[in-house]
Amino acid sequence: MSVIDSAESPHIAHRDNHTHRDVNGGWLRPAVFGAMDGLVSNLALMTGVAGGAVDRQTIVITGLAGLAAGAFSMAAGEYTSVASQRDLVQAELEVERRELRKHPVDELEELAALYESRGVEPALAREVAEQLSRDPEQALEIHAREELGVDPDDLPSPLVAAVSSFGSFALGALLPVLPYLLGAAALWPALVLALIGLFGCGAVVARVTARSWWYSGLRQLALGGAAAGVTYALGAFFGTAVG
Repeated sequence: MSVIDSAESPHIAHRDNHTHRDVNGGWLRPAVFGAMDGLVSNLALMTGVAGGAVDRQTIVITGLAGLAAGAFSMAAGEYTSVASQRDLVQAELEVERRELRKHPVDELEELAALYESRGVEPALAREVAEQLSRDPEQALEIHAREELGVDPDDLPSPLVAAVSSFGSFALGALLPVLPYLLGAAALWPALVLALIGLFGCGAVVARVTARSWWYSGLRQLALGGAAAGVTYALGAFFGTAVG
């Protein structure tokens, strides 16, 4: 009994502890990257305008306009992209559905050949293909996964994608505007808050990458800070030139 227990224990431990991160990113990746996009773009826009030595009201209006324009643009673009992708997948699924209806034997042979190519013995591959092909919807799902790489029951929603993109971008773009809305008259509070947000977003991104949180945070901080510095310099240059 002790031998059996010792043999099973590593397997049980492995089963209980063997977990993986979500390599597809799930909701986290688009949300964080949307917020990061809003942060960088609106911070760069505001620092560029501030570099031209304009008044506080102009900076606030610029920041709010950048927030609204960017959020609506992100939402519209994401909706169109996901809807187009979904329509394409639906069209390909309809093609596959027609093929299964008109040429069931050919499709069965195709599925059996696929399993054979993955190392299954020919007789067993055909038996498995026959069993799976008895239900047309199940056969469609299997062919879609194997040939198209999609799950017909788990297609992305254009509306969800648009709303999440709008919200995450708007949240990120709000950070550099927030100190001005709370009464700040100088650029530095907005810059500090935005850079903290950039570091935080970079650290969260580390959850879906192999990098450490501090490396990812510092990298995003450096990139965002560089964008703000360049646009501020351009704003000061153009402000002087136009003035």
